Parts: sequence; C-alpha cells; structure tokens
Amino acid sequence: MRRVLVFVLLVAVVLVASFVLLSRRTPEPAPVETAAAPPAASTPSAPGPAAPTPEAKTPVETPRPAPRARPAAPDKPAPAPEPAPVGADATLQIEVDAPDAQVFVDRVFLGKAPLMTTDVKPGSHRLNVSATGYEGVSQSLEVKPGLQQVSIRLREVRLDASVDVVHKHRMGSCTGRLVATPQGMRYETSDKGDTFSSGLLDLDAFEVDYLKKNLHIKLKGGKSYDFTDPEGNADRLFVFHRDVDKARERLRKGDPPAQP
Repeated sequence: MRRVLVFVLLVAVVLVASFVLLSRRTPEPAPVETAAAPPAASTPSAPGPAAPTPEAKTPVETPRPAPRARPAAPDKPAPAPEPAPVGADATLQIEVDAPDAQVFVDRVFLGKAPLMTTDVKPGSHRLNVSATGYEGVSQSLEVKPGLQQVSIRLREVRLDASVDVVHKHRMGSCTGRLVATPQGMRYETSDKGDTFSSGLLDLDAFEVDYLKKNLHIKLKGGKSYDFTDPEGNADRLFVFHRDVDKARERLRKGDPPAQP
C-alpha cells in the first residue's frame, strides 16, 4: 500500500511539472492571410519615355603624352676655313731660259732650274729667280693643287725707269721727265720743240758726269741734250743711267725686249 502511494505521488509530481512547463510556452500567432489586391484597370496612357538602352561602354581613351617641345635650332656656326691641302698635293715645275738659274720660294732655296718639286704647299708664295749676267725676277706665286708649270724669262730685257730733269738750253732751260723702257727712251716736256723719242740703241751718246751732275744724251745723227736734276741730286741721274745702260748692253747681245 505504501508503494502505491509513493507511485501515485510521483505520477502527480510528474503531471504538475508537465503542466507548468506547458503553461510557460508562448503560443505562436496564427498566420494572417493577406487578400490579393484586385488588378488595376488598364487605362490608355501617353507613351512614356523609351526605356533606356543599355549604355555602350565608352572606350577609355588613353591620355596622349603632351607633344615634346622642339628644341630651338642652334645657330649655324660660321663655316670653318678649309685647311690648306698638304704639300704633296701640289707639284711645281719651274723652267728658266737662262743657264744655272737659282730658284727660291719664300727665301728658301729649292735648287737650280729646271726643277720639279712637291715641297711647296698650295697657297700664296714669293718666287725669286736669278742667274749670273741677268736681272733677277721676283714675283708673287699662287700655287694650286696638281701640276703647275711656271716659265721664267730671264733673258727678256725688262726696264721701267724714269727721272725728273731740267734741260739746259743755250738760253734758259725747261723741265720735263725722261722715261725709258726696252722699247726706247722719250723726253716728256711742255716745250714741244724739245721732246724726243728714240730707240735705246739709237743713241750716239749716253753718258753721266757724276761730279758735274749732268746726263748727256745725243740722238743718232741728231740733237744733243744735257740734263740735270731739278734739286741738284746726282744720285737719281746716276741710277737712271745705270739701269738704262744695262738694258742697252743686253739688247746689243741679242736678248729680246720684254713685251709692255
């Protein structure tokens, strides 16, 4: 009997505990049914804006590099002078019509003519040629690349002499100028009666007296003249006589006169 009571009490405890637990649970709310909204009456409406078409993807432009500023053109430098060609580019051939003629270029002895040399560089130079018994020649020489022939005529008689003089008359005097070239001698004066012109070899007398400061000239088969220096300078008369007399001697030997 006692066991039955205990059993009943345990059952009662279990029932009470079950009731307590069930009463504590919150009942879930019943779902509310939502009535479907009636379809709206279709009414004509103005056409709305066209649905936008999906935008085309705009290609992303790669930024172009800024153009480079062109550097300012430098000023053109002045053209440098062209260097003179080397001496081997020029060959100088020198011929002289007199024997044993000595040749100098810029005062440097090159040898006796005829000669051929490559020792003279292209450019401006000074040529001197001399031989015993002849007047030397001094002249400028422009040497160019390549072969260049130079012919010197020492045998040609060159003369260009002049002197101011006073001609003594028996009564009075006149002033003038004596001029001599290989082609002849002439006396230029305002007194037309005293002028003359003669070949150098057509003189019967051509003498100078240094002490008397007098130059005596006698034309062949003609008139005689006595000249003095206007300033009494015998040196100028002497130099004129010397140069003319040398030319006369060479003309007598047969040397040709240089052409004017």
